[in-house]
Amino acid sequence: MTRPRQTSPIETAPTPAPARRAWVEQIMGMPISLHLRGADVDGPAAQEAVAGAFRILREMDSIFSTYREDSDLMRLRREEVDVAQCSPLVEEALRIGQEAEVLTRGAFTTLLPTGDGDLAFDPTGLVKGWAVDRASVPLSGLEGISFCINAGGDLLIGAHPDMPTDGPRAITWRVGVEDPLDRQRIASTLTLTRGAVATSGTAARGAHLYDPATGKLVGRPGSVTVTGPTLLWADIWATALFVGSELTGEAFATSATDYLSTAL
Repeated sequence: MTRPRQTSPIETAPTPAPARRAWVEQIMGMPISLHLRGADVDGPAAQEAVAGAFRILREMDSIFSTYREDSDLMRLRREEVDVAQCSPLVEEALRIGQEAEVLTRGAFTTLLPTGDGDLAFDPTGLVKGWAVDRASVPLSGLEGISFCINAGGDLLIGAHPDMPTDGPRAITWRVGVEDPLDRQRIASTLTLTRGAVATSGTAARGAHLYDPATGKLVGRPGSVTVTGPTLLWADIWATALFVGSELTGEAFATSATDYLSTAL
């Protein structure tokens, strides 16, 4: 009598975790870290791309810093130069700020209070996200690599265009959203292969967000987190939704369809 052959499940080796490496520099008055995961994160191409990304971030700081007397922004505010004599990025910042003001129904502005109590051109609310988006360009060209740029808690996650967005070969990142009422607690967790996450609120820096409608800084507790394709617009909308009215929320629902918001 022949016994039936017994079969057992075929065990496959778990997919090895991708190699990873991180770099951090102090730019724009905050730690900005770059994280790579995937193939050859220590190779010369990766090193060159990371150096290029940090170079872009330092360039943006040299143009728009409100703490450097020699920045294009501060020279413009002192009327030592006009817009045409500044980096072309200054004119682009003016254009983005005007577009953001219209789209957010006036909740976002690049005219912010100075230490003297008056208002002056200050695109701080858009420069960080914009700088990170620009810095991601050299990283996006690294084959087989996924990356994350963390600028003071706002993040951009991306990858080479050939990297899958799902399945076993996809590289995912888990992003924790802080509870603004208890900063030791993670209120929610996002899992992303690509996309930006920006949070605006008062938990970390107190009342620092300006409401153009009232002319005052907003001090109420809470936060707004926005996710979407770019950190520039995620950050703009997070700020606008935190300080804005119901009109801003309606504008977000109709004109920012690629973005999602969560208020805490």
